[in-house]
Amino acid sequence: MPGAAGTRHPEAPPLVALFGATALGKTEVALALAERLRADIVVADSMQVYEGLPIVTNQPDEAQRARARHHLVGFVSPQRELTVAEYAREAHAVIDGLRRLGRAVIVEGGSGLYLRAALGDLEFAAPPDAALRGALEERWARDPGGVVDELRRLDPAGLARLDAANPRRVIRALEAVLVSGRPLPAGRERLWRPGERYAHTLVALVPEDDREALRKRIEARVDQMLNAGALEEVARARARGPISRTAQQAIGVRELGAVLDGELSLEEAATRMKARTRVLARRQLTWMRKLPAAARVPAAGRRPTAVAEDVLALVEVRPW
Repeated sequence: MPGAAGTRHPEAPPLVALFGATALGKTEVALALAERLRADIVVADSMQVYEGLPIVTNQPDEAQRARARHHLVGFVSPQRELTVAEYAREAHAVIDGLRRLGRAVIVEGGSGLYLRAALGDLEFAAPPDAALRGALEERWARDPGGVVDELRRLDPAGLARLDAANPRRVIRALEAVLVSGRPLPAGRERLWRPGERYAHTLVALVPEDDREALRKRIEARVDQMLNAGALEEVARARARGPISRTAQQAIGVRELGAVLDGELSLEEAATRMKARTRVLARRQLTWMRKLPAAARVPAAGRRPTAVAEDVLALVEVRPW
């Protein structure tokens, strides 16, 4: 096991940051840990923030919420976009309030940037120019290569740092150049920087190396979502109004929307959801390698209570 148990301090409740890939069971690990630390759980997930989509976004259920108090789950309408900057403000307000009450805190999630936003003080870009972004999105839909070429001309170094097939990243970078007249600094693209807002213990839950086992867990997760009523849930959310661009990134929203529109069969939607979930899991594993000074704790195939005990052994309680 990496790391060692820290020195306990009765006036300094711990803050544990728990990161893990999808379908790994991190929610149950967080709950087991919360019960041992009498902690609140602050969820760092870009999709679980949306209310009305608990199945699709895999939000903790009533029984899980009864075991520990959860924050930042289902507090935004899916018709509204939420930025990382807005999430950071909410997370800091919640964590600061819990610390004033002397509560231990577990920040748990699979969205690396949201985890980072909860723990630190990121420098965020200026609010987007809605008209310009809309125009760039329309250009991308017609001619993505032309958008990439313009970014290559205005900011070749920035383009080299990006996935040129990722429209959000390319459009954001080009928008920054067009609005400010200069590229985003290279440091702005670094996801982790020195300095943290809160002293914390950072733990990455490590999956097995068996890709077949991961595939089976993901397929079971998607099948369970569909059996639990994910299609009906998306239908209800759509009936309330157009779903925002950010909420549509939740795996299942677009696919099940296509089923409701008669464009896909439910089986085709399920196949696409499973494929997207596998891509997400790979991205999360990439994020895990970027986490600075994170203790790695094996989680696959183990009881959540056993994993929580290993995490607890790493927790260091520091003076405020």
